[in-house]
Amino acid sequence: MSENEKEQTEDTYTSEEMEVTEHIQELRKRIIWTIVFFILFFVAGLVFVQDIYDFFTRNLKYELVVLSPWEIMWIHIMIASVIAIGAALPFFCFQAWLFVRPGLMPRERKVTLIYVPAVFLLFIAGLLFGYFVVQELIFNFLMGLGEGMFDNMFTAEKYFRFILTTTLPFAFFFEVPLIAMFLTSLGIIDPAKLKQVRKYAYLVLVILGTMLSPPDFILQLFVAAPLIILYEIAIVMSGVVYRRKIAKEEELAVE
Repeated sequence: MSENEKEQTEDTYTSEEMEVTEHIQELRKRIIWTIVFFILFFVAGLVFVQDIYDFFTRNLKYELVVLSPWEIMWIHIMIASVIAIGAALPFFCFQAWLFVRPGLMPRERKVTLIYVPAVFLLFIAGLLFGYFVVQELIFNFLMGLGEGMFDNMFTAEKYFRFILTTTLPFAFFFEVPLIAMFLTSLGIIDPAKLKQVRKYAYLVLVILGTMLSPPDFILQLFVAAPLIILYEIAIVMSGVVYRRKIAKEEELAVE
Protein backbone atom coordinates (compact mmCIF):
# COMPACT_ATOMS: atom_id res chain seq x y z
CA MET A 1 0.00 0.00 0.00
CA SER A 2 1.41 3.39 -0.99
CA GLU A 3 1.82 6.31 1.39
CA ASN A 4 -1.09 8.19 -0.24
CA GLU A 5 -3.41 5.21 0.18
CA LYS A 6 -2.36 4.87 3.83
CA GLU A 7 -3.02 8.56 4.44
CA GLN A 8 -6.45 8.33 2.75
CA THR A 9 -7.32 5.26 4.85
CA GLU A 10 -6.22 6.98 8.05
CA ASP A 11 -8.20 10.09 7.12
CA THR A 12 -11.29 7.95 6.49
CA TYR A 13 -10.96 6.21 9.86
CA THR A 14 -10.37 9.54 11.59
CA SER A 15 -13.43 11.07 9.91
CA GLU A 16 -15.61 8.10 10.90
CA GLU A 17 -14.34 8.20 14.48
CA MET A 18 -15.05 11.92 14.70
CA GLU A 19 -18.55 11.39 13.32
CA VAL A 20 -19.28 8.63 15.85
CA THR A 21 -17.89 10.80 18.65
CA GLU A 22 -20.07 13.72 17.58
CA HIS A 23 -23.17 11.47 17.54
CA ILE A 24 -22.37 10.17 21.01
CA GLN A 25 -21.84 13.69 22.33
CA GLU A 26 -25.10 14.85 20.74
CA LEU A 27 -26.97 11.86 22.21
CA ARG A 28 -25.45 12.55 25.61
CA LYS A 29 -26.57 16.17 25.36
CA ARG A 30 -30.18 15.17 24.52
CA ILE A 31 -30.29 12.62 27.34
CA ILE A 32 -29.01 15.19 29.85
CA TRP A 33 -31.67 17.71 28.79
CA THR A 34 -34.38 15.05 29.13
CA ILE A 35 -33.15 14.13 32.61
CA VAL A 36 -33.10 17.81 33.60
CA PHE A 37 -36.73 18.26 32.52
CA PHE A 38 -37.73 15.06 34.31
CA ILE A 39 -36.07 16.19 37.56
CA LEU A 40 -37.70 19.64 37.35
CA PHE A 41 -41.18 18.13 36.92
CA PHE A 42 -40.44 15.52 39.58
CA VAL A 43 -39.62 18.29 42.06
CA ALA A 44 -42.80 20.13 41.00
CA GLY A 45 -44.76 16.94 41.62
CA LEU A 46 -43.31 16.71 45.13
CA VAL A 47 -44.19 20.34 45.81
CA PHE A 48 -47.83 19.84 44.78
CA VAL A 49 -48.17 16.24 45.98
CA GLN A 50 -50.83 17.19 48.55
CA ASP A 51 -53.01 18.86 45.91
CA ILE A 52 -52.60 15.91 43.54
CA TYR A 53 -53.40 13.46 46.34
CA ASP A 54 -56.53 15.42 47.23
CA PHE A 55 -57.67 15.35 43.60
CA PHE A 56 -57.43 11.56 43.31
CA THR A 57 -59.18 11.00 46.65
CA ARG A 58 -61.79 13.76 46.35
CA ASN A 59 -64.74 11.41 45.76
CA LEU A 60 -63.44 8.46 47.75
CA LYS A 61 -65.86 7.49 50.51
CA TYR A 62 -63.41 5.16 52.20
CA GLU A 63 -60.53 5.91 54.51
CA LEU A 64 -57.01 5.40 53.24
CA VAL A 65 -54.40 4.13 55.68
CA VAL A 66 -50.68 3.44 55.56
CA LEU A 67 -48.96 0.47 57.16
CA SER A 68 -45.44 1.85 57.39
CA PRO A 69 -43.50 5.13 57.05
CA TRP A 70 -41.98 3.80 53.83
CA GLU A 71 -45.44 3.63 52.30
CA ILE A 72 -45.80 7.39 52.79
CA MET A 73 -42.53 7.89 50.91
CA TRP A 74 -43.70 5.52 48.16
CA ILE A 75 -46.88 7.56 47.63
CA HIS A 76 -44.89 10.80 47.29
CA ILE A 77 -42.39 9.25 44.86
CA MET A 78 -45.07 7.51 42.81
CA ILE A 79 -47.19 10.64 42.38
CA ALA A 80 -44.18 12.80 41.54
CA SER A 81 -42.84 10.18 39.07
CA VAL A 82 -46.13 9.89 37.16
CA ILE A 83 -46.40 13.69 36.91
CA ALA A 84 -42.77 13.92 35.77
CA ILE A 85 -43.17 11.21 33.10
CA GLY A 86 -46.33 12.73 31.68
CA ALA A 87 -45.05 16.32 31.71
CA ALA A 88 -41.57 15.47 30.41
CA LEU A 89 -42.86 13.28 27.56
CA PRO A 90 -43.14 16.08 24.96
CA PHE A 91 -39.66 17.33 25.89
CA PHE A 92 -38.28 13.80 25.48
CA CYS A 93 -39.92 13.52 22.04
CA PHE A 94 -38.58 16.93 21.04
CA GLN A 95 -35.05 16.01 22.12
CA ALA A 96 -35.32 12.77 20.11
CA TRP A 97 -36.45 14.80 17.10
CA LEU A 98 -33.51 17.19 17.50
CA PHE A 99 -31.16 14.21 17.58
CA VAL A 100 -32.42 12.73 14.27
CA ARG A 101 -33.11 16.07 12.56
CA PRO A 102 -29.69 16.39 10.85
CA GLY A 103 -30.38 13.20 8.90
CA LEU A 104 -33.82 14.29 7.68
CA MET A 105 -34.87 16.20 4.59
CA PRO A 106 -36.56 19.60 5.16
CA ARG A 107 -40.01 18.17 4.37
CA GLU A 108 -39.37 15.18 6.67
CA ARG A 109 -38.41 17.53 9.48
CA LYS A 110 -41.75 19.33 9.26
CA VAL A 111 -43.73 16.10 9.10
CA THR A 112 -41.93 14.37 11.97
CA LEU A 113 -42.14 17.47 14.16
CA ILE A 114 -45.93 17.04 14.18
CA TYR A 115 -45.47 13.77 16.05
CA VAL A 116 -44.07 15.59 19.13
CA PRO A 117 -47.29 17.29 20.32
CA ALA A 118 -49.37 14.37 19.00
CA VAL A 119 -47.57 11.92 21.30
CA PHE A 120 -48.29 14.12 24.33
CA LEU A 121 -51.93 14.79 23.45
CA LEU A 122 -52.67 11.11 22.84
CA PHE A 123 -50.91 10.18 26.07
CA ILE A 124 -53.05 12.63 28.04
CA ALA A 125 -56.21 11.48 26.22
CA GLY A 126 -55.43 7.88 27.17
CA LEU A 127 -54.88 8.84 30.79
CA LEU A 128 -58.18 10.74 30.92
CA PHE A 129 -60.09 7.87 29.32
CA GLY A 130 -58.49 5.32 31.62
CA TYR A 131 -59.12 7.34 34.77
CA PHE A 132 -62.56 8.84 34.19
CA VAL A 133 -64.10 5.91 32.30
CA VAL A 134 -62.36 2.57 32.82
CA GLN A 135 -61.13 3.10 36.37
CA GLU A 136 -64.50 4.43 37.51
CA LEU A 137 -66.37 1.47 36.00
CA ILE A 138 -64.04 -1.14 37.44
CA PHE A 139 -63.91 0.50 40.88
CA ASN A 140 -67.69 0.80 41.15
CA PHE A 141 -68.14 -2.78 39.95
CA LEU A 142 -65.73 -4.16 42.54
CA MET A 143 -67.23 -2.08 45.33
CA GLY A 144 -70.68 -3.31 44.34
CA LEU A 145 -69.57 -6.91 44.78
CA GLY A 146 -68.71 -6.33 48.42
CA GLU A 147 -71.55 -3.99 49.33
CA GLY A 148 -73.03 -4.91 52.71
CA MET A 149 -70.49 -7.69 53.22
CA PHE A 150 -67.31 -5.93 54.34
CA ASP A 151 -66.04 -2.88 56.15
CA ASN A 152 -63.94 -1.29 53.41
CA MET A 153 -60.57 0.16 54.31
CA PHE A 154 -57.77 0.55 51.78
CA THR A 155 -54.08 1.24 52.12
CA ALA A 156 -52.95 4.28 50.15
CA GLU A 157 -50.39 2.15 48.31
CA LYS A 158 -52.96 -0.43 47.14
CA TYR A 159 -55.42 2.27 46.07
CA PHE A 160 -52.89 4.18 43.96
CA ARG A 161 -51.54 0.95 42.49
CA PHE A 162 -55.11 0.17 41.42
CA ILE A 163 -55.39 3.58 39.74
CA LEU A 164 -52.08 3.07 37.93
CA THR A 165 -52.88 -0.43 36.65
CA THR A 166 -56.31 0.60 35.35
CA THR A 167 -55.30 3.96 33.90
CA LEU A 168 -51.69 4.02 32.70
CA PRO A 169 -51.98 1.20 30.09
CA PHE A 170 -54.53 3.25 28.12
CA ALA A 171 -52.08 6.14 27.90
CA PHE A 172 -49.82 3.83 25.88
CA PHE A 173 -52.64 2.13 23.95
CA PHE A 174 -53.74 5.53 22.64
CA GLU A 175 -50.31 5.86 20.99
CA VAL A 176 -50.98 2.88 18.69
CA PRO A 177 -52.34 4.90 15.71
CA LEU A 178 -49.39 7.29 15.91
CA ILE A 179 -46.91 4.41 16.12
CA ALA A 180 -48.57 2.80 13.09
CA MET A 181 -48.22 6.06 11.12
CA PHE A 182 -44.56 6.40 12.08
CA LEU A 183 -43.68 2.80 11.21
CA THR A 184 -45.54 3.12 7.91
CA SER A 185 -43.57 6.25 7.03
CA LEU A 186 -40.37 4.24 7.65
CA GLY A 187 -41.62 1.41 5.42
CA ILE A 188 -41.64 -1.15 8.24
CA ILE A 189 -45.39 -1.84 8.05
CA ASP A 190 -48.27 -1.01 5.72
CA PRO A 191 -52.10 -1.21 5.89
CA ALA A 192 -52.13 -4.60 4.18
CA LYS A 193 -49.94 -6.14 6.88
CA LEU A 194 -52.09 -4.64 9.64
CA LYS A 195 -55.24 -6.06 8.01
CA GLN A 196 -53.54 -9.41 7.53
CA VAL A 197 -52.86 -9.80 11.27
CA ARG A 198 -56.15 -8.17 12.33
CA LYS A 199 -57.74 -11.31 13.77
CA TYR A 200 -54.62 -12.06 15.83
CA ALA A 201 -54.51 -8.46 17.00
CA TYR A 202 -58.14 -8.67 18.05
CA LEU A 203 -57.39 -11.80 20.06
CA VAL A 204 -54.51 -10.09 21.85
CA LEU A 205 -56.63 -7.00 22.54
CA VAL A 206 -59.49 -9.08 23.96
CA ILE A 207 -57.01 -10.89 26.23
CA LEU A 208 -55.66 -7.52 27.38
CA GLY A 209 -59.22 -6.38 28.01
CA THR A 210 -59.87 -9.37 30.24
CA MET A 211 -56.61 -8.77 32.12
CA LEU A 212 -57.41 -5.10 32.75
CA SER A 213 -61.00 -5.61 33.85
CA PRO A 214 -62.90 -7.77 36.39
CA PRO A 215 -64.51 -11.08 35.36
CA ASP A 216 -67.63 -9.42 34.01
CA PHE A 217 -68.41 -9.86 30.31
CA ILE A 218 -69.92 -6.37 29.85
CA LEU A 219 -66.95 -4.65 31.49
CA GLN A 220 -64.46 -6.77 29.55
CA LEU A 221 -66.24 -5.89 26.32
CA PHE A 222 -66.29 -2.22 27.28
CA VAL A 223 -62.52 -2.26 27.92
CA ALA A 224 -61.65 -4.30 24.82
CA ALA A 225 -63.86 -2.27 22.44
CA PRO A 226 -61.77 0.95 22.63
CA LEU A 227 -58.61 -1.08 22.02
CA ILE A 228 -60.13 -2.63 18.88
CA ILE A 229 -61.31 0.80 17.71
CA LEU A 230 -57.78 2.15 18.23
CA TYR A 231 -56.42 -0.68 16.08
CA GLU A 232 -58.90 0.15 13.30
CA ILE A 233 -57.90 3.82 13.54
CA ALA A 234 -54.28 2.70 13.25
CA ILE A 235 -55.12 0.87 10.00
CA VAL A 236 -56.85 3.97 8.59
CA MET A 237 -54.01 6.32 9.55
CA SER A 238 -51.44 3.87 8.24
CA GLY A 239 -53.35 3.87 4.92
CA VAL A 240 -53.25 7.68 4.76
CA VAL A 241 -49.49 7.75 5.33
CA TYR A 242 -48.92 4.84 2.93
CA ARG A 243 -50.83 6.50 0.06
CA ARG A 244 -48.93 9.74 0.55
CA LYS A 245 -45.65 7.82 0.66
CA ILE A 246 -46.45 5.98 -2.60
CA ALA A 247 -47.55 9.24 -4.27
CA LYS A 248 -44.32 10.92 -3.23
CA GLU A 249 -42.21 8.05 -4.56
CA GLU A 250 -44.06 8.18 -7.89
CA GLU A 251 -43.43 11.94 -8.17
CA LEU A 252 -39.73 11.40 -7.54
CA ALA A 253 -39.64 8.59 -10.10
CA VAL A 254 -41.20 10.87 -12.75
CA GLU A 255 -38.71 13.63 -12.02
